[in-house]
Amino acid sequence: MAKEVERCTWCGDDPLYMDYHDKEWGLPVHDDNKLFEMLILEGAQAGLSWITILKRREGYRQAFDNFDAVKIAGYNQKKIDTLLADTGIIRNKLKVNAAVKNAKAFLKLQEEYGSFDNYIWQFVKHKPIQNSWTASEQVPAETTESQAMSKALKKLGFSFVGPTICYAYMQATGMVNDHLKSCYRYKEIVALAT
Repeated sequence: MAKEVERCTWCGDDPLYMDYHDKEWGLPVHDDNKLFEMLILEGAQAGLSWITILKRREGYRQAFDNFDAVKIAGYNQKKIDTLLADTGIIRNKLKVNAAVKNAKAFLKLQEEYGSFDNYIWQFVKHKPIQNSWTASEQVPAETTESQAMSKALKKLGFSFVGPTICYAYMQATGMVNDHLKSCYRYKEIVALAT
């Protein structure tokens, strides 16, 4: 019988959660479209569990034109009303409007910095922060880096980018490695950063 691999405790035994943990969480992301997708999804998660968003990710991709920031920035009220009636996403008016607002801010930032990747990774000096937690209780909800990111993004017109959301974003996009040291992915993620 194959030995069970040890994972971070937060993903439990839900196959969707385990797949996300094993293939995405903590993996350094430098693709602007993927970085934008995760920014919208992390904002949508506010007040909810991440599994709630994961289960609707395909719904979000369909509803939000595969997270095409140019298309989203051009959404009119009719499109927003359609989104608010879409059961495949979280139908929260503030969050849907924030996605449109964030798309506009994202495009402006891309233009100014050449890429969103170039801008957002500056908060970790363009290199993933390697933490070495031994228990999930040690993992912070926010850090000085996520506070700085939150403040900067809000100043640039982004919404749903509080320091806790920004830290979850940093974890998801590999800006920080918060896999527990006992997790089989920990060393794999460390190796990717060197």
